[in-house]
Amino acid sequence: MKTEGTVALADKIALVAGATRGASRAIAVALGQAGATVYVTGRTSRQAGGPDGTGILVSEVGRASETIEETAELVTAAGGTGIPVRTDHLEPEQVRALAERIDGEQGRLDILVNGVWGGDRLIEFDTKAWDVDLDKGLRMLRLGIDTHLITNHYVLPLVIRRAGGLVVEVTDGTAESNKTYRSNLFFDIAKNVPIRAAFGISEEVKEYGGTAVSMSPGFLRSEEMLDHFGVTEDNWRDATAQEPHFAIAESPAFIGKAVVALAADEGKARWNGASLSSGELAKVYGFRDTDGSQPDCDGYFRDIVYGGKDGTAADYR
Repeated sequence: MKTEGTVALADKIALVAGATRGASRAIAVALGQAGATVYVTGRTSRQAGGPDGTGILVSEVGRASETIEETAELVTAAGGTGIPVRTDHLEPEQVRALAERIDGEQGRLDILVNGVWGGDRLIEFDTKAWDVDLDKGLRMLRLGIDTHLITNHYVLPLVIRRAGGLVVEVTDGTAESNKTYRSNLFFDIAKNVPIRAAFGISEEVKEYGGTAVSMSPGFLRSEEMLDHFGVTEDNWRDATAQEPHFAIAESPAFIGKAVVALAADEGKARWNGASLSSGELAKVYGFRDTDGSQPDCDGYFRDIVYGGKDGTAADYR
């Protein structure tokens, strides 16, 4: 496996779909740090004509502070080449145009990170299926499932152009951890489908020398989550007063390092079809989070939260 900074992925072309914030933005930046050319897509853009009059075109998530252009700039500043392409991944023609652009400019795609989401605001946890807002539930499925399937349909032909292509379906939870019900039927379905999709894609790309996996962060310190708790990355531990389990939280950079380690591994085909987590891959590849720790969120919840064992989050960092 190559690990020499910008050498690791210097000749690779990547697409990170849904890269305006959170895990997908961090993955894009990490790929840039490893030297890759990274196309970053999403709906929130600085393109002129934004409905709020600022020139920023805002998605339904409503977080105009993060745009695909900003992500692309971060990718370039990290050492790669960031290319923003405003794309609504629910619109097949926009995704087709994206694939055609990448094909015309690069002739192939080495890494596809399918991280489109945006449904957190729609979740009604601990609400029965018959009591949830049906429109919200169906929209969640559109955002978490349709976007991924549409993207795969148009982009996978580029990934199989040459052997060694990698597909990463980003989701929330692994096949093992998601055996525990996610407290909302629509959310549970939306976050389990990418796991099965990665397995199916793995069967279809292996004859071309490709690898497909699903990957989940642990308890993510995303921009949105930090805002929710009223903290920043510098004082994130203060949020444990509101949510004690946040003590196991990991920075978005952690899953970014996981994707880079996997992409740079010449033997990555051994993972084909697997459901992976950032914490699991950290143990294999040896990378650490920004604070020097290796948070094992799955282990913490399995043993302490659900298993009733004695211990603290510090034992799993």
